[in-house]
Amino acid sequence: MTSPRSIGLRTHISPIDNKGSPPLHEREPCPEKEEPQRTIGTVLFVQIGTALPLGGPGSLLAAIVLWSTVVLAINNCLSEMVTWIPISSPYVRFADRFVDEALGVCSGINLFLNVGLSIPYEITAFNLMLNFWTDKIPVAAVIVFMILCYAALNLFAVRFYGEAEFWLAIGKVILIFGLLIFTFVVMVGGNPAHDAFGFRNWDGSKVPGAPFVAYVFEGSLGRFLGFLSCLVQASFTVAGPEFVAIPAGEAANPRHSLPRSFNSITARLLVFFIFGALSVGILVPYTDPSLLATAAARPGAGTSPYVIAMANLRIGWLSHAVNALVMLSIFSAGNSYMYISSRTLYGLALEGRIPRVLATCSTRGVPVYCVGLTLLFSGLAFLQVGHTSGVVLQWITRFLTGAGMANYSLIAFTYLRFHAALEAQGIPRESLPRRSPWQPFCGYYAFAMSFTMIFLSGYTVFLPGQWNAVTFVFSYALVVVLPAIFLGWKLGRGTRWRKPRDVDLFTAERAEVDAYELALPERPSKLRTGKMRCWSELW
Repeated sequence: MTSPRSIGLRTHISPIDNKGSPPLHEREPCPEKEEPQRTIGTVLFVQIGTALPLGGPGSLLAAIVLWSTVVLAINNCLSEMVTWIPISSPYVRFADRFVDEALGVCSGINLFLNVGLSIPYEITAFNLMLNFWTDKIPVAAVIVFMILCYAALNLFAVRFYGEAEFWLAIGKVILIFGLLIFTFVVMVGGNPAHDAFGFRNWDGSKVPGAPFVAYVFEGSLGRFLGFLSCLVQASFTVAGPEFVAIPAGEAANPRHSLPRSFNSITARLLVFFIFGALSVGILVPYTDPSLLATAAARPGAGTSPYVIAMANLRIGWLSHAVNALVMLSIFSAGNSYMYISSRTLYGLALEGRIPRVLATCSTRGVPVYCVGLTLLFSGLAFLQVGHTSGVVLQWITRFLTGAGMANYSLIAFTYLRFHAALEAQGIPRESLPRRSPWQPFCGYYAFAMSFTMIFLSGYTVFLPGQWNAVTFVFSYALVVVLPAIFLGWKLGRGTRWRKPRDVDLFTAERAEVDAYELALPERPSKLRTGKMRCWSELW
């Protein structure tokens, strides 16, 4: 078995799990190449359009803005904990150390389910985008092809993972900026018809019902349900800080780079998600048949709203190019989730939370059993064989929304315990490497909102005529599974609920990180020119 640090993007600098690795102060720091985190992706290019017919452009934008405040609150909570002690998969291990070992197990398994199920989600989305061109290719063939590609990349070519994902992530950023520019150009008349349509799709006199659309019921109740549907979609779409935190233990200079990464979340939310939601509402009317046809088995059904807009404006060549680029970003996202989920399992195995045999690695340092188990998880994409891609995408979205909300709830609750431990042990907030504003209010706000959304995420199954047993299971399975895991582990292992004054605030690990950072050689700044500063802030 290889050492825990023999795998990963930057294997020689992680401040954690030093079994078999040299002390931090003896390791050579790697070049500071900051990788764009997963704050944009498939959901922004594809899935965001599914909420538009339910609530209209006004409700979609309002929901994205509201949920962005929750994500900012989570960002404040995570940034304080992660910069206090930078470790990989921190919120999983923080739940263990700050609250209860059983909660750490619960959090780790939930993270695996959340990320692992994202792989069949991406495979399903890939097939959905493929339908823009043809539905003649067998669904099973597409799934097998994707799984084989992911297997090859994660078992045999993992050393190229970091570099490839870096450039692919830059491609996603360029793509979304290009789509935002496209939106502005065509709305002011830069399209083949020279139609300066502006905010026409927001005008209720031109598009009846806009901008706030009633869902299921008429009147105020219907508009509220439309907004609630958009809020559920927003809670799945808007993400960021949890993926900034995952590689915290592998940052070359964590106390320097991590605060900058967390500080950039606000700008990313504004530019990518809020402007993205605004653009979708501008480009496509909520009544567009292609948006309404997400469950239809025909070419073009349920595809990206940007591609739909380009097709409607008769910019055919651009719609094909963007469709191809979005499919590339989907493939990249699936590969990222394959890596993260397999390493999450590996971490759980190293901690003894799941059978340790899963920690077995190949001679190349790849946790082969963890990758194999994750590949089996990807087989859920075969649900498409009996159903259309749009339906399966909605099922998986329901589960991932619940898992994401459970993850945020656990992060916020863990932070509240961390905050209480600092107070109980007399540690001043001034000693924190990053002090976020409005604490502990952000912790309470994030916990209340995310915990509530766990139960609201599948509310549509309780509406008249909307009951569906499969949808109900996908929406609320974790409400039963996670408490069962927590109680089973706590009762089986007799774990202790830690009091704030007894919480281990990683004293030894913090000292090691401090020594490591003090030993870093002084390097000339690469950000002396205005261009370099702008480039750094952009990423």
